[in-house]
Amino acid sequence: MKSLPYFCRGEVVRGFGRGSKELGIPTANFPDAVVEHLPGDITTGIYYGWACVGHGDVHKMVMSIGWNPYYKNEKKSMETHIIHTFKEDFYGEILSIAIVGYIRPEKSFDSLDSLITAIYSDISEAKEKLDLPEYQSMKDDNFFKSIQNNVMNGH
Repeated sequence: MKSLPYFCRGEVVRGFGRGSKELGIPTANFPDAVVEHLPGDITTGIYYGWACVGHGDVHKMVMSIGWNPYYKNEKKSMETHIIHTFKEDFYGEILSIAIVGYIRPEKSFDSLDSLITAIYSDISEAKEKLDLPEYQSMKDDNFFKSIQNNVMNGH
């Protein structure tokens, strides 16, 4: 995918409410406008990269882009699981992400347990890949610094 790495940001909006409650894996959702602007060569599937909420620290993330076949969604979504424990929800905050790599295509699962197992496997793979030097350096990309500096300078 020649569009990777792909950088974008947008306000965190309420999703389907399944991540935290049903799966125990909270996700941050982008508004439709962000999803609709994805380059055409970023296909549906599971990706990994870096994420920053507001002007906070940059953390590892894993992201699902697509229709979530297990749930039979009618609308394409971008759901980011930041590999970090946050004390509270951050709806309305600006989420900045850098998608740097692809893990697998999206697929349906025959049970909620098998979906959860696959997500934990994706998280594990994302953590490993993001420790590689070529991805570590992207954590310090100016893209993340620009929002941190703008917020700190009152912009």
